[in-house]
Amino acid sequence: MPAEIISGTEIAKEIREELKQEIAEVKEKHNLVPGLVTVLVGEDPASQVYVGQKEKTSHALGIYSERHDLPADTTQEDLLALIDKLNKDPKIHGILVQLPLPKHINETEVLYAIDPKKDVDGFHPVNVGKLMIGEPDYLPCTPHGIQQLLIRSGVKIEGAEVVIVGRSNIVGKPIANILLQKREGANATVTVCHTRSKDMSFHTKRADILIVAAGRPKAITADMVKDGVVVIDVGVNQLGETPEGKRILCGDVDFDAVKEKAKAITPVPGGVGPMTITMLMMNTVRAAKLAAGLD
Repeated sequence: MPAEIISGTEIAKEIREELKQEIAEVKEKHNLVPGLVTVLVGEDPASQVYVGQKEKTSHALGIYSERHDLPADTTQEDLLALIDKLNKDPKIHGILVQLPLPKHINETEVLYAIDPKKDVDGFHPVNVGKLMIGEPDYLPCTPHGIQQLLIRSGVKIEGAEVVIVGRSNIVGKPIANILLQKREGANATVTVCHTRSKDMSFHTKRADILIVAAGRPKAITADMVKDGVVVIDVGVNQLGETPEGKRILCGDVDFDAVKEKAKAITPVPGGVGPMTITMLMMNTVRAAKLAAGLD
């Protein structure tokens, strides 16, 4: 029996409706308007699309939004000065610097310059450390989105064998830490596989929940999973374009083959992707409430 499709599009829509109500409530009761600023350096087309989506979503939810588009030759000193100014701006609760940055700018220094209380991406080492010890202010957006997909789809996480393929700082490591915490929506037994894992299939076949962020198209095939697995595919790979110029996308999982064995699976597109921006909005609202002493 083919797998149930876990729709990130539908679950993100559900969460955004909840956020819209929460934002309206804090505006009415506390005169508090969550504020998010995006900073884009250069003219990377994909980055422009992402920033535009974040801006559009902010407006739709009632979040105050600012956007700073800087030329590609902006100096690191000027970028750091802007971040310092935004750190001190009381109407801004979340700061997002869109990556990648031009090569002459040190990304680490820029991300570390963001006030951890306004780091709604969850990348600052202070926030990474809080996640590690189980006391996070904000969860990184894509991993948090993955957790919400599982919870809201009724997937049993507690006690489950979770196998994660990929150990990036953006997805693999944080989702491993989130799911092994001693708390609701976690308590899993977590294994992380990577490019130096000796026998990938040995681990993936044991998974009750398989999370794939390998960065390679169709890296996980049907013979690498067991019947009844729940698969979360984080990858987005462009295979080409249609004659009409539409991008042909696939994930890191061989969707058509694996869905015949899986209990549930996310599609690409329409799976994890829509959740990431939604979790960014959730973090922005939380940042505003924390700043106002409401959370």
